Amino acid sequence: MAVGDWQNFIEQTDARMAALRKGIPGVAKGFHEIARSSIGEGALDSKTKELIALAIGITARCDGCLAYHAKAAAKLGATREEVMEAIGVAVYMGGGPSMIYGAEALAAFDALSGG
Repeated sequence: MAVGDWQNFIEQTDARMAALRKGIPGVAKGFHEIARSSIGEGALDSKTKELIALAIGITARCDGCLAYHAKAAAKLGATREEVMEAIGVAVYMGGGPSMIYGAEALAAFDALSGG
């Protein structure tokens, strides 16, 4: 899906996710803890982990993943060149569909990084 307005997409998704969290608070709390502990600093820095998550989002064809992880990668200082390399790895692992979603990921990063 071509999102176009990534910031608006995030706002709409945030609203949907809030309703979901309200309906399944235990699952949402568990998911939040997994996300927090997975992306936190460790042997890999958080920026690298967000780039990995972005690449996985490409191969999974997950628009929400592209939006949130592109925004987080930008916030953590990822460069456009680093995003392009992560997209390259995703294409290697996911083939043609990853090329299409790689272009979407780059559009998300460009729109959400302020650049």
